[in-house]
Amino acid sequence: MRSLFHLAIHVTDLEAARRFYGEVLGCAEGRSTDSWIDFDFFGHQLSLHLGQPFGTSRTGKVGDHMVMMPHMGVVLPLPDWMALADRLAAKGVAFDIPPVIRFQDQPGEQRTMFFFDPSGNPIEIKGFRNFDGLFAS
Repeated sequence: MRSLFHLAIHVTDLEAARRFYGEVLGCAEGRSTDSWIDFDFFGHQLSLHLGQPFGTSRTGKVGDHMVMMPHMGVVLPLPDWMALADRLAAKGVAFDIPPVIRFQDQPGEQRTMFFFDPSGNPIEIKGFRNFDGLFAS
């Protein structure tokens, strides 16, 4: 059995976060108070607390892209990734890095996309045909 991941981060507006994570990303809401909300973030626990988000900078060189660091994300089976990419585009999400294939025809070939939540937290969603390639070198 694989372990579940828990991440707690800051957001500046709980209602905007509720709309984005719930309605745009399709994450089920769990417990909440007037200062935090839990979401089922693709099978993992994401806790959003009111506060100042992490500072970020474009310092992560991955393939041909400079990506925002730090960032969070999830790895999905490719059909789920493609459906989410379509959903995000239909909802008008502005991509920082639009859906693209990275490391094509190499070990670890993947699809990726980057975008921001309403508080500016960078999110990366990866898609793999086969999860065996996740740690390929």
